[in-house]
Amino acid sequence: MTGLLAVAAMAMWLQAPPDALSDQAQQLAMQKRYDEAEVLWKKALQAAPNHFPSLFNLGFMRYSLGQFAEAEGWFTKAAQAKPDDFNSRYLLGTACLKQDRREDALRAWRTALAVQPKNYKLMQIMSVEYSNGYYYKEACAVGRQAVALRGDTPEPWFVAIKACFEARDPETLALTKQAVERFPESARANFEYGFQLQKAGLRDESLPYLRKAMNEDATYEEPFYFYGNLMLLDEQYQQAVGPLRTALKLRPDYVSACVALAKALMGMDHNQEAKEALEGCARTSPTHPQPHLFLSQVYFRLGEDEKATAEKLLSLRLRRENPTIMESPQARPFPVTPRR
Repeated sequence: MTGLLAVAAMAMWLQAPPDALSDQAQQLAMQKRYDEAEVLWKKALQAAPNHFPSLFNLGFMRYSLGQFAEAEGWFTKAAQAKPDDFNSRYLLGTACLKQDRREDALRAWRTALAVQPKNYKLMQIMSVEYSNGYYYKEACAVGRQAVALRGDTPEPWFVAIKACFEARDPETLALTKQAVERFPESARANFEYGFQLQKAGLRDESLPYLRKAMNEDATYEEPFYFYGNLMLLDEQYQQAVGPLRTALKLRPDYVSACVALAKALMGMDHNQEAKEALEGCARTSPTHPQPHLFLSQVYFRLGEDEKATAEKLLSLRLRRENPTIMESPQARPFPVTPRR
């Protein structure tokens, strides 16, 4: 009897108008009765092929089940049926990203942002994904949009600063200056401005900001490394060692800090300590060529020629195997048309 009632109920549902069918399908989906829900949504679409709730909910159901290719198809149709809908275009982009298609995701999000031009969270997501794809110019531009919208909080400034620096934007120094003026007690803001001053050749001007960054946040490794590295470049080896040790303690896999520390120790003729630091670095980052290259130099200093030769050969091999490990990613223009 129960089965007959279910069949009768389904027959009655199938004769309902599209909105009613979609509502009933949503109730079934919430009960995880997905196959039954799909039948109703597709029945609604037979009656009204551009019925937005049915298209969107079919996409959302597939997305929730991790079926991102199927979800993409439904979200595409939903966006076409209702061009001013934000969620369908946002989720379309997310479904594309889940399939490792960053450019298609960003295209969908561009359209979503045109629908909601003040959507700060989407700006942040887009800036990060533009940067991940090495589309630094676009990342910088959308990062600046986020700053203009939500400049009362520090996070959008830091996303924009990173993107604009990677894009080699000439206004990055001015951007960091504005950030530190807005957030003078922020360790990150002080570091970013100090870093940019250093890059602009204003070494003396950068030091107070790096010192303040270290004082404001003792757990933030970057200012300790860059301050110590500046001391190293000035051959102030003793002053370099403390900050560099701190940076490495905070981040044991920080290869640049480890190498800089070893250079400072070698400058003081503390070759055994330099060797120990580099050996630890090589254990932490076994595929990176730099620790082995400098280990070669330390072993030569210690008279261990055989080890020195072996480390040099190993560094060369690792450099061949990882040709981009010591190179900065190069910016590229965002493709005008989809890559297939």
